[in-house]
Amino acid sequence: MSTIIVIQALGILVTFIFFVVLMMQRKVPTIIALPVMAILFGLIAGVPIMSENPESASIAGTILGQGSMRLSTAISGVIFGSIFGQVLNKVGVTKGIIRKAAETAGDKPMLIALIFFAVGSIVISASSGLGMVILIGTIMIPIMLTTGVSPYTASLVLLLSNGVGVLFNVSNWAVYIDVLGLPVAEIARYTWISALPLILIGVIMIVLSIKFQGTVRKTWTSNNDFSNKNDSHVRTIALISPVFPVLLVFIFSMDIVAAIIIGILITLMLTTPKRPLQVVSSSFVEGIQEVAGAIALMIGIGMLLNSVMSAEVSAVLSPFIEMIIPSSMLGYILLFTILSPLAIYRGPLNIFGLGSGIAALLVSSGLSPLGAMIALRNLSNLQAISDPTNSHNVWVADFIKIDVNTILKKTIGWMILTVFISMLIGALIIY
Repeated sequence: MSTIIVIQALGILVTFIFFVVLMMQRKVPTIIALPVMAILFGLIAGVPIMSENPESASIAGTILGQGSMRLSTAISGVIFGSIFGQVLNKVGVTKGIIRKAAETAGDKPMLIALIFFAVGSIVISASSGLGMVILIGTIMIPIMLTTGVSPYTASLVLLLSNGVGVLFNVSNWAVYIDVLGLPVAEIARYTWISALPLILIGVIMIVLSIKFQGTVRKTWTSNNDFSNKNDSHVRTIALISPVFPVLLVFIFSMDIVAAIIIGILITLMLTTPKRPLQVVSSSFVEGIQEVAGAIALMIGIGMLLNSVMSAEVSAVLSPFIEMIIPSSMLGYILLFTILSPLAIYRGPLNIFGLGSGIAALLVSSGLSPLGAMIALRNLSNLQAISDPTNSHNVWVADFIKIDVNTILKKTIGWMILTVFISMLIGALIIY
């Protein structure tokens, strides 16, 4: 290994650490940091700014131009997923599901927390994102508080719901299709590896948290009267609307966008709103507005992915990646379990950060695309629940008035255990 490559690798590492620190301190937003890192990585590795040869990489063409479109499949999936979420909200399905769950559980803290865990997971499997978390959180958390669930436990239920729901949210699968080139059927087939341990550990966390929370004064911080809401008139059959896109993808391996569009049509048929065209058109506008930040993030991820996958940057990083590629089942389990905290703070194992580029390098260095996908999806559980840089973690912590780092400290041990169990199951399938 030449001295120049070592110096370039150190330069890329120092640049990455520098921007991670800035992101952790909230001095530079991720949507700015990722494109800047993509450009700097290319410059450090010797990628030319422009090239007359269309076959060779350049910062202007390959990293910025082509990179901005790299995750086009994922971007379209996120947009249509958000539109579906807006439709569900406008026709009253989302609030109708939560209302039914609250009526079923009554005033039993344990029961209502577990029911809301299931309900939140189902709703978010149809449409994820900060907007949906806020929507269901502002309804579910006050209901849980008034039944005697502690503020921390209520936040835990919402975060776990988000974690499970995101795994089954088909609009998020497009990232793995774009980054790893996996077919949607294969992603669907192995989702349970990441989902089942998270559900099991989640139930244990909720039960123990309620059991040992002590006496909690029942509080109410929001209006819980559903009697005058439009969702009180939603047909019961319409409440199954959120699961249709998931079923279409799981059973028929249907294209993600097509499945979501059919889900929207089925929802409209089951709810028969007075002005369906207005519902859909306004959902398009508001849905795109809702995910504008996520789209910007994905554009930056695409640029970073193209930067890391360029011949120049890949030549610098690949020798070091190859040194850590696991060659055995035990190595695969231990490597990703031990390094799982690197999925938080937009770290190198976060698929929505530098992890997109690392995943591609892992595959090009010998790890199977399936192995990379399972590992990163397992680690995404830790990121979704514990990462204090998540916008939904910040919102939840502010809503219940606790420090966002308290959530990290109380959940990270459980999430590492979840990663370990999922990695063990995944390794038994791969090796």
